[in-house]
Amino acid sequence: MKITYDPDADAAYIYVKFPIKRGEAKNTVAINENIIVDFDAKGKMLGIEVLSAKKMLNKEVLMEAKTL
Repeated sequence: MKITYDPDADAAYIYVKFPIKRGEAKNTVAINENIIVDFDAKGKMLGIEVLSAKKMLNKEVLMEAKTL
């Protein structure tokens, strides 16, 4: 699993599959205003986008994430 973080957008992405190929995400589901999940054509989870990441994730997770 890989995690990236964009401090300007305060958004993190948790990759369940890495890398995700262009166009591979076929379905995106907003769980709530801060959590968005991407799935492939077969319904397998590819990754999770976390908005307002500083509020939603532990500080340690963000410190270990690759900063974009």
